[in-house]
Amino acid sequence: MTRLLLVNPNTNTRTTALMAAIAQRAAPAGVSVEGATVATGAPLLDDPAKLAVGAEAVQALLAATDLSPFAGVIVAAFGDPGLAESRAAAPVTLTGIAEAAMAEAAAIGRFVIVTTTALLAPSIDARVVEYGHATRHAGTFLTEGAAAALMADPAQLEAALEATARHALAETGAEAIIIGGGPLAAVAEALRPRFAVPIIEPVPAAVRLALSRAVLS
Repeated sequence: MTRLLLVNPNTNTRTTALMAAIAQRAAPAGVSVEGATVATGAPLLDDPAKLAVGAEAVQALLAATDLSPFAGVIVAAFGDPGLAESRAAAPVTLTGIAEAAMAEAAAIGRFVIVTTTALLAPSIDARVVEYGHATRHAGTFLTEGAAAALMADPAQLEAALEATARHALAETGAEAIIIGGGPLAAVAEALRPRFAVPIIEPVPAAVRLALSRAVLS
């Protein structure tokens, strides 16, 4: 059995369980996905300060965990907090959900990112540049309203993300849409059949990239 560890950089254990379940559904037979939640930080990473705390918490969790049983680790927040800092010391490959989603989207063509966290838009756009996809990034589009309020109302969250995605497509003519956020994975699944262009789900994308790296390493 090949094992992957999915690390949630926020403290919400329900979110960890949700993302781990989505990752497990995306994994092929013979692959097991296990979730882990950081011990400190915030239940939702919706501003740069919380993202920075999440990065430190990811580093602490990975440093304290025996990673030898795992073929790879997935950092499951869209800012990929702690990913770069942890890679040098980790004995297994690390993959970020933003890193994986952007790679899949860029392979298709021009893409947009749709997300709820307005204060993290500069961090997201910086990741696009860092990962080498600036020429294919057609823009980051934000839902209206506070992220925490949307996350507390699944129906409102789904409606807001769909409306923003349709606006983004109409404005840019993009060829793929990334729903930017680990906790948004369930909504990304629901939206996929409603659009003519691919909806990129960051968590499943990370499973695919993590497994490809595990095979190559």
